[in-house]
Amino acid sequence: CGISLQNGAVPGERGKQDKSVKRGNWGNQIEFVLTSVGYAVGLGNVWRFPYLCYRNGGGAFMFPYFIMLVFCGIPLFFMELSFGQFASQGCLGVWRVSPMFKGVGYGMMVVSTYIGIYYNVVICIAFYYFFVSMTPVLPWTYCSNTWNTPDCVGVLDGNLSSRAALNLTRLFNATQKRTSPSEEYWRRYVLDLSDDIGNLGEVRLPLLGCLGVSWIVVFLCLIKGVKSSGKVVYFTATFPYVVLTILFVRGITLEGAFTGIMYYLTPQWDKILNAKVWGDAASQIFYSLGCAWGGLITMASYNKFHNNCYRDSIIISITNCATSVYAGFVIFSILGFMANHLGVDVSKVADHGPGLAFVAYPEALTLLPISPLWSILFFFMLILLGLGTQFCLLETLVTAIVDEVGNEWIIRKKTFVTLGVAVVGFLLGIPLTTQAGIYWLLLMDNYAASFSLVVISCIMCVAIMYIYGHHNYFKDIEMMLGFPPPLFFQICWRFISPAIIFFILVFTVIQYKPISYNDYVYPTWAISIGFLMAVSSVICIPIYAIYKVCRSEGDTLLERLKNATKASKDWGPALAEHRSGRYAPAFSPSTESHLEVQPLQPEKSQSEAAAASPVQGSNGSAHSQDSRL
Repeated sequence: CGISLQNGAVPGERGKQDKSVKRGNWGNQIEFVLTSVGYAVGLGNVWRFPYLCYRNGGGAFMFPYFIMLVFCGIPLFFMELSFGQFASQGCLGVWRVSPMFKGVGYGMMVVSTYIGIYYNVVICIAFYYFFVSMTPVLPWTYCSNTWNTPDCVGVLDGNLSSRAALNLTRLFNATQKRTSPSEEYWRRYVLDLSDDIGNLGEVRLPLLGCLGVSWIVVFLCLIKGVKSSGKVVYFTATFPYVVLTILFVRGITLEGAFTGIMYYLTPQWDKILNAKVWGDAASQIFYSLGCAWGGLITMASYNKFHNNCYRDSIIISITNCATSVYAGFVIFSILGFMANHLGVDVSKVADHGPGLAFVAYPEALTLLPISPLWSILFFFMLILLGLGTQFCLLETLVTAIVDEVGNEWIIRKKTFVTLGVAVVGFLLGIPLTTQAGIYWLLLMDNYAASFSLVVISCIMCVAIMYIYGHHNYFKDIEMMLGFPPPLFFQICWRFISPAIIFFILVFTVIQYKPISYNDYVYPTWAISIGFLMAVSSVICIPIYAIYKVCRSEGDTLLERLKNATKASKDWGPALAEHRSGRYAPAFSPSTESHLEVQPLQPEKSQSEAAAASPVQGSNGSAHSQDSRL
């Protein structure tokens, strides 16, 4: 009984299987933690967080970042894990808790779809760099290539000091600007960048091929769902830290690294009064931890019912944010070295978005001994970081579809559902491999996964805490974990997190500025498409709510609203052995059809089970075997 109490079970439940034969479970708890770490720690930790620090005042950005982590990130992370684990359902099935808000689940699916499309394009670019690094000399080392311009100045080119001095003078000339060989390789060769987002140009066939490789790898790793991906993450979630440490040690030994790190850490407190900084902090927390994507709910739904998800949420959140800060040291030590080498300010050598990972890092890699080897390792690390997140994005969509249909046929054909989603994702990603693809990628990154995440999280908090009821939810968690959520989390869920999220949303809208990419300003029609992408996920919530109210029983609008928000009869633990108290089944046909009842001895054949004499129930009482069970 002592062991059972530790994982949240009540005395006498020790003999329960606690496994879902129908949906499946993680092989062990390490698989879940590693998968969640791989999901949370992604490409954004390398190229998004350091860039946001650079743009929002260096170390001053840390203050709103950790405020948002403590009062919004970790509480919402714990809420989503407990939400999915309690119901053992994906982002759609969990909304049996309040059917009118099922649109929140559809909104999560839309967000995951957008992110999954462009995220795999970034992975495919990492694959491209990985393959081209298999040469004696990295192609972005020198300025002697056909794609280079007269403004190119490489850190390994001859007579660097005089050229750098000339370049420093050119920086004050509006018509000329110093460019590195890695930057020109990125823009003029890999992307072959067009002059406008509407000028798609041709499809970059090397990137298209790498995109196909990316989706094939993701599909193969998910071919058996969490059973196969749970084994892959042992490598994909741990190896990136080895490479990060190697790059960190190399970075801090370079001349000028201290200057870059101080630029990273020294706070510019005047920027902390800018609501955009707080908005970026909130968005980064949601983006980095994966809140409101639906992935956390999905991954937790494969946990055993009594798993301590409270402990897991603390471990995963802290690991993720520590990785972001750690990656920032690696980035800024290298940027400081580059700036010192060229005699310019750190801000002059930084690039926007994914370009930071594909411009700053590649140039630094040319300085390392046996640079092709380090380049292969680094881009392999980027691939692994991206795949860890992409696994969960794809699994979120597949699980939502399979759980929603719910019949035996689609469960058996889950592999084909995974294949279908992967093929559609590949086709939708093709426009992002054109010459204007980077413009569209950044447009999706800035609009599809920004303020819509904040709105979805806020509505989820309100629906669970105020519509379903905080007392009910706290009792659910106590039933699952053996203890109620700590007082701090109760206060955050009910008051602090929704309030902060709402005000950050308001300030972000007030101080909104249109997106730009370096010197390119996006046209109005492109920004309108960005807003449509952002609204498309949020609009699911009111549309489904109206639909559900219209379909609900009741003579008046108030009765319909009450019935639409009331938890459905099949809400609660998925396994019958866990449905106690107010979730105890009445064994009516309407409720039995939604419950998964585990055989006490699953190794026996069905014929043996049918012929068995009265068996011992999980509650300690004897009863006859029901044929329907």
